[in-house]
Amino acid sequence: MFVLLAALSAACPTAALAESFTVTDDRAPIEVSEVSRLYIDGTLAATFRLDEKTPSLTKTVEIPLGRVNHDYALCGQITVLNAEGRAETHQVSSAGTLSSPAGHHLVALGDEGFTDFFLRDPTDPNVAKHHPGHAEICASPVS
Repeated sequence: MFVLLAALSAACPTAALAESFTVTDDRAPIEVSEVSRLYIDGTLAATFRLDEKTPSLTKTVEIPLGRVNHDYALCGQITVLNAEGRAETHQVSSAGTLSSPAGHHLVALGDEGFTDFFLRDPTDPNVAKHHPGHAEICASPVS
């Protein structure tokens, strides 16, 4: 039996080891550009680069099979036009928890004048919980 399982694992190393969900990030009307990174459980899962040519991106994020809760963080920079029409850049740094996100579609949102960022499932508010404050991983140097 063990030999059969080992042979199957070697032949199909990723079979049934992951589930997935999708995340969409859209550029807001006053947004000039955005580069944001999505971390799941401390690992980079997706990067979104939005501008005039790419106003929306949807990424598929894989997660381990059977795991229910996942920590997430959104990090990066977003440039918007302020009320005077000048560009200003805000740091994206937020964190939260996802509960059973497999098969769901989440959207990345900004609030509080583009100073607070979070994920939300428009059909199920229990999937994503936003934690106030900044994400620790966003303060880490990125090479």
